[in-house]
Amino acid sequence: MSHLTFIALLRGINVSGHNKIPMAELRSLCTELGWQEVQSYIQSGNLVFQATATPARLEAELEQAIERRFALSIPVIVRATADWPDYLKSNPYPNESQAEPNRVMLTLSKAPPHPDAVEGLRERANNDERITQVDDALWVYYGSGAGKSKLSPALFDRLVGSPATARNWRTVLKLDELANRSS
Repeated sequence: MSHLTFIALLRGINVSGHNKIPMAELRSLCTELGWQEVQSYIQSGNLVFQATATPARLEAELEQAIERRFALSIPVIVRATADWPDYLKSNPYPNESQAEPNRVMLTLSKAPPHPDAVEGLRERANNDERITQVDDALWVYYGSGAGKSKLSPALFDRLVGSPATARNWRTVLKLDELANRSS
């Protein structure tokens, strides 16, 4: 099997001094797993790498390795970079992404969102928050900024049905750029 390029999103690391994982150590750990061309982007757990396993297997490998090395239980969500252009094209908030890229978030989860996830999130949305599902992705526009939102990670996990993590539009674009360089 030839190496494919993947993007891994780690949830909740290096946030407010919690779940600290230095990116150099994370890249080294991934290399020890046999992954190649490992790159990280900013300190919040974004990786681009090449490997030969399925996304689910890669998620499990990295979660177990992080648990062993750092004694942390961190959800990892992996997508093939071949799928990434579809996320870029499916952004339902292009004007908002252009004007306020930090207020538009791509949210991905380990398993496809429950059928009623969007309805449950919309019921709890406030401050001009909008939620749209496109295939396996949830897109959120935080009109007043994510910091003022009541849509917590725990709420997303519960309503979506599996661990989820979000990245703002700038990060989504940067990960696409990194993935295209390493493909």
